[in-house]
Amino acid sequence: MTQARSTRPGLRAVITATAAAALANSLLWAWPAHAAPGAHGPNGEHLDAPGAAVNASGLARLPDGSVNVPKLAQRRMAIRTVLAPESEAAATVEMPGRVVMDPNASGRVQAVHGGRIEPGPQGLPVAGRSVKRGEVLAYVRHHAEPYAQGAQQAQLTELRAQRQLAEQRLARLEGLEGTVPRKEIETARTEARSLAERERSIGGSLVAREALTAPVSGVIARADLAVGQVVEPRDVLFEVVDPTRMLVEATTADARLAARVAGASLQGVPEVSLRLLGASRSLRDGVLPITFAVSASKPGAALPFLPLAIGQPVTVVARSNERIKGVVLPAQAVVRNPSNEAIVWIKSGAERFIPQPVQFRPLDAGTVVVTQGLSADNRVVVQGAPLIAQIR
Repeated sequence: MTQARSTRPGLRAVITATAAAALANSLLWAWPAHAAPGAHGPNGEHLDAPGAAVNASGLARLPDGSVNVPKLAQRRMAIRTVLAPESEAAATVEMPGRVVMDPNASGRVQAVHGGRIEPGPQGLPVAGRSVKRGEVLAYVRHHAEPYAQGAQQAQLTELRAQRQLAEQRLARLEGLEGTVPRKEIETARTEARSLAERERSIGGSLVAREALTAPVSGVIARADLAVGQVVEPRDVLFEVVDPTRMLVEATTADARLAARVAGASLQGVPEVSLRLLGASRSLRDGVLPITFAVSASKPGAALPFLPLAIGQPVTVVARSNERIKGVVLPAQAVVRNPSNEAIVWIKSGAERFIPQPVQFRPLDAGTVVVTQGLSADNRVVVQGAPLIAQIR
């Protein structure tokens, strides 16, 4: 009897501990069912998946697709979030384009006649070298055909003999000055001078060379020459461009788009902005060319060398006069999931981030507007989203 009474209190303690553990376990499983602030979709639905266990030990991808990021890791990754208020922004249109030369600030160097290349006073220039207008870049030594060259040499020999005879006759007449008419002396002097000029002209044509000069001040964009190279007439030997003055030619199939453009920028190139110059009135290969001038994005900032190259393909983001509603975010806030779907990361708790599929349109080189997928109380990751997407 004494032994039975001594075991009854221990049994009560075991039952009490078992009930407390069951209650704690039920509370733990019931916790994810309550969504944290900012964890609701655009239609009010809960973004938290029930039953998702959080691994508080470190970085982890949870079974429901969300990511657990501890506070220390968030500071190391420099993660920043903002509330996503809805606003109005200008509608944008993306157009393919390419960088072209400004015809008023660039030029091509071509040889009028064929010949052999000789270096200039400073040697043959290479691509990237700065030149000034009128600077001699190279020479083209002309070579006539063998028969034509032989005919010129024969003509030169004949002119030299005639000049010598004319000079001898002039000398005799000048020695008889006063006994012969002055008219004959002037005639002989003119004839000798004429033969000397013709001889000099023919002799110069046999060794003539053409000087290739820079048409504008700028940078050599193209140089395809070597010493001794033989070139043909009208070959493009050099291209000189002004690095501070370039154009972008975009194409579109909408003939009314040019009238709605309020501004434009280059996707991925925030240093520059575009100014509409005009649109062509005739289609080229089924599309309409639209020309933009390239300038610095910040007023007063100087761009001695634009981060662009002639012929470079670019994407032009044109802002129209139309307005659309959405959430304006930095472009780096939108990333891609393994299915190549555009998503943003929403912070649903102190250390939990949820991927949310969205639809967006670019506004300029560094800003987008999300048109679908976000609600007003979402706290969106605007810095460090690519790092969160890499967590596995």
